[in-house]
Amino acid sequence: MRKILAILAILMVPSSLLLAQDDKMNSNATPPPIVKPSRDFLMLQFNYLNWIKKPDSVKTKPFGYNFSGYLCYDFPIKKSKLSFAAGLGVSVSVVYLDLQQIANTDTAAAYASQARFVPDSPVSFKRYKFVTTYIQAPFELRYFSNTLNRNKGFKAAVGLQVGTLLGAHTKALTSVDGTNVKYKDDTKRYISPWNFAATARVGWGNFSIFASYNLTTVFKENEGPPITPASIGICLTGL
Repeated sequence: MRKILAILAILMVPSSLLLAQDDKMNSNATPPPIVKPSRDFLMLQFNYLNWIKKPDSVKTKPFGYNFSGYLCYDFPIKKSKLSFAAGLGVSVSVVYLDLQQIANTDTAAAYASQARFVPDSPVSFKRYKFVTTYIQAPFELRYFSNTLNRNKGFKAAVGLQVGTLLGAHTKALTSVDGTNVKYKDDTKRYISPWNFAATARVGWGNFSIFASYNLTTVFKENEGPPITPASIGICLTGL
């Protein structure tokens, strides 16, 4: 019996040494890094813009654009792949008129109550653009297929953008005796003070296709032609 116990003791010594060595190695091992998932804190949107609903008397060139930048905070909905986000930023929209200008500074009683689109003659403008700038708050319901790293994987969102008018102006470029001359008219006189737009985006990783449709018109009711903008483009997200 003593011989058996001695043999068992000899066999157990190497095993105990190996276990002690493993414990020492594990205690010295570097802990895995803590990965903080992206929450799409930053959103940058570059869009093609068009007035899809407008009177036939309003003539625009085919290329208009919009740029928007937002800082958002994301609120995960429990442990699901959904979240709600709200943010704040600035949106700038530019539309080019085709052989027209906006008469928005008339003082005559017959025209003082609304903005009118009139021919650019007798002055022929090389370029005439209409620019609006809104301080805008986006609200989104978001879906992420990869909850640990939102910079990868499928993502989608639907939402609403609410904006308040910061500024509006028209800028024209013409040539006088071979010299370029610019005219700028800065006024918010007839522009809608609020902007509401339904939005949607779908994409992969940091890149998404973005679309919006305005629920409000460009001009105040009865103070300009009824015009509804819409846009489509790309959205870059991250952080």
